[in-house]
Amino acid sequence: MLLAQTAFETKMLLRNGEQLLLTVIIPTVLLVLFSAVDIVAVEGPGKRVDFLAPGLLALAVMSTAFTGQAIATGFERRYGVLKRLGASPLPRWALLTAKTGCVLVTEALQVALLSVIALALGWSPQGNPLAVAALLVLGTAAFSGLGLLMAGTLRAEATLAAANLVFILLLLAGGVIVPLSKFPPAVQSALELLPIAALSDGLRSVLQTGAGIPWSDLGILTAWSALALTAAARFFRWE
Repeated sequence: MLLAQTAFETKMLLRNGEQLLLTVIIPTVLLVLFSAVDIVAVEGPGKRVDFLAPGLLALAVMSTAFTGQAIATGFERRYGVLKRLGASPLPRWALLTAKTGCVLVTEALQVALLSVIALALGWSPQGNPLAVAALLVLGTAAFSGLGLLMAGTLRAEATLAAANLVFILLLLAGGVIVPLSKFPPAVQSALELLPIAALSDGLRSVLQTGAGIPWSDLGILTAWSALALTAAARFFRWE
């Protein structure tokens, strides 16, 4: 039942043109565009793509685990889909686990696609793959919790607007494309605590400079994961 529901959730996501635009096309276009055109200044050694690829991997995680999941779950809740599934033989924990599995499958496809494109553009990744995996898993947990919290507490229309607004704001101010060093020091200190900034910075420190395990970024993501998942479990409403 769990595998069947996971496969169903994944097929529904991949068949949704709007979700596909958000999760696949936008990160891909941004990677190609900003790698080829000197629009924003980048930092660190190597080519432009060496700075941009880790940030856009983080954006892909956020687009799927947070924005896409929040919008889809919010409208499922509005139309009573969650209520009906909750009353079916499929346990509620299995439904939420299936949604998590869908997110992980989609992210695997995103990471594979973006990595292939980045390598074609001359990307030279460094560092420990286990550190990268830990960052991606914790980032997924944090954004999934935030997405489910939003979908389970706001109206579907409010979730749609808020999720897209947060996506745009974090794209611009989360260290994905624009380095956080470009912001005033006081603002930079606050932005560094955001989950997207921690994920971008952690991936960049490992993949661009070959640094060791980014404990501070992992700590921020762990705190966000615990807080978001606990709040989602506490306040999520099924109808």
